[in-house]
Amino acid sequence: MDKVKLDRARQILEHESKAILNIPIDNSLIKSVEIILGCKGKVVLSGMGKAGLIARKIAATLSSTGTPSMYLHPGEAQHGDLGALRYGDVLIILSNSGKTREALELVSLSRELIPEGISIIVITSNTDSPLTKVADVTLSIGNATEACFLGMAPTTSTTCMLAVGDVLSLLVMEEKKFTKSDFAKRHHGGYLGEKSKD
Repeated sequence: MDKVKLDRARQILEHESKAILNIPIDNSLIKSVEIILGCKGKVVLSGMGKAGLIARKIAATLSSTGTPSMYLHPGEAQHGDLGALRYGDVLIILSNSGKTREALELVSLSRELIPEGISIIVITSNTDSPLTKVADVTLSIGNATEACFLGMAPTTSTTCMLAVGDVLSLLVMEEKKFTKSDFAKRHHGGYLGEKSKD
């Protein structure tokens, strides 16, 4: 029984690892980095459910590495939080299906609030979807079939989204020539706070 579980654990890790290695690396990534580097406002990340949790983490990584960012919940945006958006912001939306209703409504409402001046990047596995049709740039996570035996629980897709977010964050960080000293100014607590001051 234990061997069966261990074999299954290894299978899951191999499945997700292969999915990460199969994420398309193309000019859409370069264009996304350029859009973020040219951002005159802040970077706003959004997504529903598990994709939303990944969006929060990407926003935190960007903020701690020199790119002011925040998370905007698509549902709460319809109850006043849309007001956080400003001219010059970059909106990054995560949706595996590319069809998330709340995400589509967020795009529509943000364009209504600020007709021009917000760039939209979509991270998805479905490059022929309603969200990609309204995006300035689409970042594909590839064919990220879920590791879940039901094929339902967001697992591989969210792992790939996080990997794409890390790539974006680190490429932007490197282009900005972000230093250890810069990191220390933003990260005062815990082990990393101490390590950054060494």
